[in-house]
Amino acid sequence: MAKKKPEDYKVFWKEFGRVLKEGPAEDMVNEDKIAKLLRFSSTYDESDEQSVSLQDYIERMKPEQEHIYFITADSYSAAKNSPHLEIFKKKKIEVLILGDRVDEWMVSYLTEFEGKKLQSIAKGDLDLGKLEEDSEKEEKKKIEEKAKTLVDTMKKSLGDKVKEVKVTHRLTDSPSCLVVGENDISGNLERILKAAGQDTPDVKPVLEINPTHSLIKKLESFSGTADFDRYAAVIFDQAVLAEGGQLNDPVQYVKNINDLLVKV
Repeated sequence: MAKKKPEDYKVFWKEFGRVLKEGPAEDMVNEDKIAKLLRFSSTYDESDEQSVSLQDYIERMKPEQEHIYFITADSYSAAKNSPHLEIFKKKKIEVLILGDRVDEWMVSYLTEFEGKKLQSIAKGDLDLGKLEEDSEKEEKKKIEEKAKTLVDTMKKSLGDKVKEVKVTHRLTDSPSCLVVGENDISGNLERILKAAGQDTPDVKPVLEINPTHSLIKKLESFSGTADFDRYAAVIFDQAVLAEGGQLNDPVQYVKNINDLLVKV
């Protein structure tokens, strides 16, 4: 049906697609067959319709591309607007947009397709491999060296809220974002498990900052003042909200925002 009657398959997918997404976890013997039947939204056509197959994605991959990139969130809209997509949009690299709750379960079992690893763009260090020019890599090193003092000061300010603070290479327009370790559960999966009453490991996120953003430059100007901690906390909380998380202390966040607005 998928090959010979694609329009009929679209109707079938709308009814049973989420059930098929359970396949890689529930039926490992037929994982490859099921993977070929899966459909997703993607940045290719900017549509929330799940019509892109993994084979479609591979056929459109850049010659030097090594991974199948994806992002998960609690809705299509949240995933589509994630700041993690910024560098991929700039470089015109397609990313699968996974907004169904079952997607987190699926990608924990479906880790590759036809020799291509499925890679979350919100986990681990971003390594685009051959998709980056040598000049870009050199520029990254210079930016990291220049921002080292700021990064260290932010880590000290935020304390145990974060595992680490780093210079980001994912962002072009946003000031900051949160990522987790390659082998840690994502923030989205953590929220799903908690909503189901499940215990979750205590995972500290990594805060990545964009030193070229005006908000981060403003933060740097507060270095050595009492306002630095307040500003750093606001930037961290904004990254939590952008990732789809909930603030531990929203009242303090509003107070910090109001205080800074008054100063401006």
